[in-house]
Amino acid sequence: MSKLAYQYVVLRCVPRVDREEFVNVGVVLYCHATDFLRAAWHVDRDRLRALDPRLDLDQVCEALEFIEGVCAGDQRGGAAAERPLSQRFGFVKAPRSTVIQPGPVHGGVTTDPERQLEHLLEQLVS
Repeated sequence: MSKLAYQYVVLRCVPRVDREEFVNVGVVLYCHATDFLRAAWHVDRDRLRALDPRLDLDQVCEALEFIEGVCAGDQRGGAAAERPLSQRFGFVKAPRSTVIQPGPVHGGVTTDPERQLEHLLEQLVS
């Protein structure tokens, strides 16, 4: 099997931007060679409540579902989901000053992007 290059970003929940504290909540992986763009996420409600008990956790999950929709190219992602794959990844990885923020872009190689996404989620989020 040939190795495929990929890029990924870790999605962070930053309940209070002024405190610069965050919890990793998801991963987005993009592999151009296989037209693979997918998000996987897990919200640890207890850890996030520890940072800010007032945080609207349902809204956090909705934001992550939106990102998942952008990656999947379905209606959950709105107009951004209609763009080409590389532009959707660009949209997701662009820094924002919201509660859900992407970390820096990282890269690697894999033979199975789906399995790599699951591995990254387990290693960096769960």
